[in-house]
Amino acid sequence: MRRPNTAPAAKPSSRPLLQGAASRRERRRLTSEARILDAAEQVFAETGFSGATTADIAAKARLPKANVHYYFGTKERLYRRVLERILDAWLASGDSIQPDADPASALSDYIAAKMAASQHQPFASKVFANEILHGAPQLADYLANQVRRWVEGKSKVIDIWVARGLMRPVDVPHLFFVIWSSTQTYADFESQIRAVLKRDRMKAEDFASGGQLITRMVLSACGLVDKSANSKARSTRRT
Repeated sequence: MRRPNTAPAAKPSSRPLLQGAASRRERRRLTSEARILDAAEQVFAETGFSGATTADIAAKARLPKANVHYYFGTKERLYRRVLERILDAWLASGDSIQPDADPASALSDYIAAKMAASQHQPFASKVFANEILHGAPQLADYLANQVRRWVEGKSKVIDIWVARGLMRPVDVPHLFFVIWSSTQTYADFESQIRAVLKRDRMKAEDFASGGQLITRMVLSACGLVDKSANSKARSTRRT
């Protein structure tokens, strides 16, 4: 006869429950950090670093002030994180600039991304501009390392395009200075633009018109053709 199984039944593992609780905590943390960073970006843009308080930022984020200090420690660390998030996004927007890409399309895509950032995230540009106007005390190392390496890397790509005869030679750092200044002015100096254009607020068509003009000027300086403009012109002639 077979002996009855007297071994105790295995207890259900608590690991999935623990993992589920950990993932929920992680989602809450990421959500709270994003809310704080978004609020801080707006407060720093409107009041500057000196005028901003963690109480103002917490109120804007609709979170307790203790949460701001729990996730970021000090106002200085939060400000630095805001700036790094801005520049990380801006540098990533240039991913289209690759050796095998079409130069006109890649530069057009980059300009479009920069204009979209000015349109949809104007506070980010204003925080950055204010930091630069004060001598970049928090960003000096980031500019000298990450941004410089980014420009050097994109310079090599553009040198490849030039060597292949795809575009005329240009001073690459100054090319980016022109793109940065011309696109970011639609966020940093939007009050000036609104005054000249008699606007209570900026319209989507203002960003579209500005982006088209900046693209034409940059591509012309590089000896490139704005293919999107040509395709629109052909379409207009056909109709």
